Amino acid sequence: MTLPPDERLPGLVLDARLHLLDRQVLDVDGVPVCTVDDLEVHGMDGSDRPDGTQTAVVTSLLSGAVLATRVFGGRPPSSSWHRIRWSHVADVGTTVALGVRGDTLDVTWTERWVRDRVIGRLPGGRHDPG
Repeated sequence: MTLPPDERLPGLVLDARLHLLDRQVLDVDGVPVCTVDDLEVHGMDGSDRPDGTQTAVVTSLLSGAVLATRVFGGRPPSSSWHRIRWSHVADVGTTVALGVRGDTLDVTWTERWVRDRVIGRLPGGRHDPG
């Protein structure tokens, strides 16, 4: 007896709403980086699929200040999004785990700015409390 060929594409198949959106993103050290607010998705050529349809592939996780657009509607400008390349994602579970340190990503620039410009200027703000 021969089995029918497996027509699934290689790779991880995810439900974007269930597995990715609004998930906490942790860096390689387990430090929270951001939450996933949206995804950057590109279609692949579907010529190799039997039904001729296209497969969507996540290229980046997007995070940014989107509260106002969620409340009042609309879409934030693309310049306000911070992108985390999908190649940095190491695992998807209850959280999205990255394989890189969070302080190397642009998404954490506001926290670094506040740390250096505000907290660091307070008395005792430059030493580790632990």
